[in-house]
Amino acid sequence: IGAGGLGDLAIRYGYQRFETQIMIAVVIILIIMVCGIQWIGDRLVSRLDKRNLRA
Repeated sequence: IGAGGLGDLAIRYGYQRFETQIMIAVVIILIIMVCGIQWIGDRLVSRLDKRNLRA
């Protein structure tokens, strides 16, 4: 929140100004971003993991 990113936008405009649509949109964007980053990380780990032997 201190850096002024999406979380800050959700707090300032969504919560403090009672703009529910903005808050919901930002939360959905954050969820999609987290899922995407997690998916990319999982793919990288599966490719770089030395224990995972592929035939």
